[in-house]
Amino acid sequence: MRTLVIDHPLVTHKLTALRDTESDTATFRSLTAELVTLLAYEATREMRVQPVSVTTPVGMASGVKLAGPVPLIVPVLRAGIGMLEGMTRLLPMAEVGFVGLRRDEESLVASTYADRLPADLTGRDTFVLDPMLATGGTLATVISMLANRGAASVTAICLLAAPEGLRHVEAAFAADEVRVVTASVDERLNEKGYIVPGLGDAGDRLFGQI
Repeated sequence: MRTLVIDHPLVTHKLTALRDTESDTATFRSLTAELVTLLAYEATREMRVQPVSVTTPVGMASGVKLAGPVPLIVPVLRAGIGMLEGMTRLLPMAEVGFVGLRRDEESLVASTYADRLPADLTGRDTFVLDPMLATGGTLATVISMLANRGAASVTAICLLAAPEGLRHVEAAFAADEVRVVTASVDERLNEKGYIVPGLGDAGDRLFGQI
């Protein structure tokens, strides 16, 4: 597994505003979409391409286009939905699958309650959207689901990551085909499994406490 922390002034600026308790829901949603687009730019750097030639108004030009099959974007319900707009800005042609996992607040173990993924992902690049990589249990479960269906690569895009979660995922998936792209690796998890200093509950801040 490889971890890529995006060290860019715009990323740090937007992440700082996301952390701020003064940012309201509308601001938080907008910032999340913008930040995901910035992270996605780096997350898609290794996508496969094929050479093509096109006709410009004054001649021929050599270039590339994304190679098939089309990529799959997988938001983890519910908070991952808030990241989808920012990702599809860069990959409007991508298909979208969904996985729903619920974490037990005492054991911190995640259980699957929704699986809307293609049965066969052979040769496809996949991108998992999950705002917070905390314990790593949720992400490890989703990566396993994608790998077991033949995904060529799995890249997780997370707003924040905790060292404990990164170690968990790395222990489970050593292959280079698995990557985590994040805006920051924070200090630690607290006793409730929340990232410190973090930004609170991403789902509640995106959609309200429902």
